[in-house]
Amino acid sequence: MGSVSDVYGTLREQLKGSSAEVLTPDSEGYIQSIQRWSEHNVKQAHAVVKVASASDVSTTLRFVKENGIPFVVKGGGHSTSGSSSIDDGLVVDLSKLRKVTVDPESKTIKAGGGTIWEDVDVEAARYGLATVGGTVNHTGVGGLTLGGGYGYLTGKYGLTIDNLVSVDIVLASGEEVVASATSHPDLFWAVKGAGQNFGVVTAFTFQGHPQPNPIFAGPLIFLPDKLPQIVEFANKFHTKNDGNQALLMGFSAPPPANAPVVLTQIFHNGTEEEGKEFFKDLIDLGPIVNAAASIPYEKLNSLLNHASGFDGRKQFGSGAFKLPLNPDFVVQLHADFMAFVNTHERMNESLLLFETIPYGKVREFGEKGEAAGSFANRGDYYNVATCFKWFDPKLDDEIREFSKGLLRNASQSAGVEQDEKVRSVEGVGMYGNYTNLDVDAGQIFGSNAKKLQELKHKYDPDNLFSRGVRLVPRSLVVVN
Repeated sequence: MGSVSDVYGTLREQLKGSSAEVLTPDSEGYIQSIQRWSEHNVKQAHAVVKVASASDVSTTLRFVKENGIPFVVKGGGHSTSGSSSIDDGLVVDLSKLRKVTVDPESKTIKAGGGTIWEDVDVEAARYGLATVGGTVNHTGVGGLTLGGGYGYLTGKYGLTIDNLVSVDIVLASGEEVVASATSHPDLFWAVKGAGQNFGVVTAFTFQGHPQPNPIFAGPLIFLPDKLPQIVEFANKFHTKNDGNQALLMGFSAPPPANAPVVLTQIFHNGTEEEGKEFFKDLIDLGPIVNAAASIPYEKLNSLLNHASGFDGRKQFGSGAFKLPLNPDFVVQLHADFMAFVNTHERMNESLLLFETIPYGKVREFGEKGEAAGSFANRGDYYNVATCFKWFDPKLDDEIREFSKGLLRNASQSAGVEQDEKVRSVEGVGMYGNYTNLDVDAGQIFGSNAKKLQELKHKYDPDNLFSRGVRLVPRSLVVVN
């Protein structure tokens, strides 16, 4: 292989005639191109290729194979696992692929591989439609979808992948194919949960659903002394909801006060009057902040943006919990969490979050066999997550270990076991989009891991796409 400048000069020639850009460290825009949602994932890539078409992706994949160059794929750049950034390699950047088109007749929404959820929400709303997206609208559509995808509409329509009609995907061979229930159905099965291991998705087609306005949603913030009553409300929520509601409950100490609070985010897919009636017992507890209101659906996924800025180092962690919860247990969990946060500098924006999003439809899709895809987190439980935020790199390992212990405690005490055994597809108790890349495939995919390994050999025999959860040993990578 020649010098770095010579090698990427060759790639520029190969992409001539396209509107793709090849950025190297001396290029204008390079520094911006390697920024990520988490600062600890800002890495010095040799090159960032901003592709403008599936053909550009195919050309770039052939190039990295011929030159033995390690690479990653970047959509929204939200991953805290580091899967969208690389030192001394190449980034396939999909940010130019942000076109969203809606077919009003079929009610389908086609989104480019580099879109963010704001793009989808806003364009779909022009046609009175919505699909299941994330809860922060500057998250990339690709990463969230390929790992499963929970959102406020999950209670009514299942996961994001349960609403996926097809994907346009470029394989390791450079071949451009459409994967769906009728075209490459085994690949489509794999993509729905383990997508980043099988290719570069340049477009997603989702089923849209009629979404009349208004909805009722927003944050209610409480002092910690209200935590037992909030837990009691969550316990009632479990049996009271009809799939049109969601409740997020978390611990943090956000600015400007930097004091401990219990954060809740409420959602009702209906009128303000209905929403206030459903959440009456929670509202009557007297939140210190009540910003719940009737808003257009396309504004919903922006409500948490202010708490999800791009500064600082960040780390997600995943567990699961069942309702009813013992209020005393949650109070102790809050105490343990705050004790750690308060004894470490600039960690007050960290969050322990109970995502009480109804999972009936998620389990229902899980009973549909092949249609459920490879996603295996479909059990009789809810997700609990940590999102730690800090600034001192020396704390990286300590925070990772504390997060694991905290989530293990929350999950086991709630009756959901987490260990390294390969578990049933009925529910693994761990959400892949919240985990690091060092977990065993069985922890994320349960009994689906074996079939995924077989399909990996079929569609990516040289393990070119090796940056996701490890399906085969990374040592199997072969470059020509």
